[in-house]
Amino acid sequence: MTGKAEIVIIGGGVVGASVAYHLTERGARDVLILERGPRQGLGSTGAATGGVRAQFETDINIKMSLYSIGFFREWEFDTEYEPAGYLFFATTNAQFDYLKRNVERQRELGVQDVETVDAKAVKEIVPILNCDDVLGGSFGRHDGFINPLAVMHGFTEGALRNGARIEFDTEVWRILAEGGRVSAVETNKGTVECANAVLSTGAWARELAATVGVDLPVEPQRRQIVWARSVVPLPEGLPMVIDIGTGFHFRPARDFTVSGSSGRGSTPRQEKNACRPSLDKEGSLKGAPVHEVLFAYPDRDQCSPDNTSFEDVFIEKVYELARHRSPFLFECGVVRGKCRAGLYENSPDHHAILGRCGVQGLFLANGFSGHGVMHSPATGRALAEIILDGEASFLDVSCLRLDRFVRGELLHETAFI
Repeated sequence: MTGKAEIVIIGGGVVGASVAYHLTERGARDVLILERGPRQGLGSTGAATGGVRAQFETDINIKMSLYSIGFFREWEFDTEYEPAGYLFFATTNAQFDYLKRNVERQRELGVQDVETVDAKAVKEIVPILNCDDVLGGSFGRHDGFINPLAVMHGFTEGALRNGARIEFDTEVWRILAEGGRVSAVETNKGTVECANAVLSTGAWARELAATVGVDLPVEPQRRQIVWARSVVPLPEGLPMVIDIGTGFHFRPARDFTVSGSSGRGSTPRQEKNACRPSLDKEGSLKGAPVHEVLFAYPDRDQCSPDNTSFEDVFIEKVYELARHRSPFLFECGVVRGKCRAGLYENSPDHHAILGRCGVQGLFLANGFSGHGVMHSPATGRALAEIILDGEASFLDVSCLRLDRFVRGELLHETAFI
């Protein structure tokens, strides 16, 4: 394959698809997405749990979440947004004080229906939780779940509708530059000339950035998830539940590969809702008892951080945490065929790296550290504005530029799971 494009997007996951969508919504037409797989969703997007939350520590993460959650709720494509909530709980005074400070700042920035709760309320929200050592927590009612694949396909279909193109089985080997400016990308199918390129290849971005002399501090880290099934239904309306101390977390399980778009594409909201189980006013599925659950924790003691295979030893580790925290979960049987692993693309401060770099015409959308899906709407709009206008005007994302690491202006986020 040889050819030309004004803007080449390297990577067709949810972030790259969002950039393409927002560019074409602004009128850009010569946009080409290069996806190395035979179809989209085979990387980190397809392995994501689909959580979305505004309960963050830093202003930029809170603001990106506010924008993105509103987008998921109102977009013409059905993202399957379900505001089941996020519950963080604390077992020490320091942890509880941290959550209280976060809630105060979240409210100041416009997050609605987020509050601190005591141990009694925690138990009422999550009756299957052992709260003997729980002091309290924070609960955000508008946090919840989406379908990552539906979001990705919605972005892609919107971009294609507006004139973008996508090529599959196309792996970019090298970014080429002349006179300090992007000139082309070299792929397994030939060279594509371009004036601009967006690097959105997730955990694999660092090596590709290095081909054009850019030091991109992004490292892969494996995240494994256990899928289990209970004999009896989970408590109705169960939110995402997170131990702020250990990172142990769980949520009702949903198989995104067989729901909604099923990997074939997305459809307008009204059409999809007609064939899905109905939602009550809080967004919970009616008449659909849930027996299956996902649970995990950030296991940092892994020998192969870029390995995407699931290892049975992780089951033992996470079940040991479940033994104390939730005997209900400990009694659930493992559905081994649905357990999975994916890669986080971690930056040194666990925040995204967005915008320009030292090579003109090369734009970065990397380092999301597990928040790429939930922040994909804000990311796509920000990159589109930076490419087309020179800066993002709907939201100041300058604190996420690559040069913050050189300047020593790193951000800090404790709630990294």
